[in-house]
Amino acid sequence: MKNPKLKLVTATAKNPLSPPPTLSKAGATQWRAIQDEYCIQDSGGLAILLQICCATDDLHRCTTAIERDGVVINTRNGLKEHPLCRRELALRAFIVRSMQRLGLSLETTKPVGRPPGVGGPTFEDFEDD
Repeated sequence: MKNPKLKLVTATAKNPLSPPPTLSKAGATQWRAIQDEYCIQDSGGLAILLQICCATDDLHRCTTAIERDGVVINTRNGLKEHPLCRRELALRAFIVRSMQRLGLSLETTKPVGRPPGVGGPTFEDFEDD
């Protein structure tokens, strides 16, 4: 039996829509959700998307810490709001503003133009007899 010819296989090209490896689970999930729906490819949009997803990762860490410690913590001066609550709110606001800048919050509420088949000519009107 002859030895089969072996060929070196190089790594396949990376999917340009896949999340960067620097993102953790929350950010990568956000990246996939946005890319599945909007397919952002321009460099400016990708830079904004990366910042949104990094903020999503940070927001997840803040939320986890607040859930673990409680919204109110006990200090030597008494009860106080968790210090990460303000950061959590700021991150949420940043994410929403950035999504608006990318145009991700815009969705048509109703189709443009009149509905098909209502008061206009039909295909049959143009048929040759």
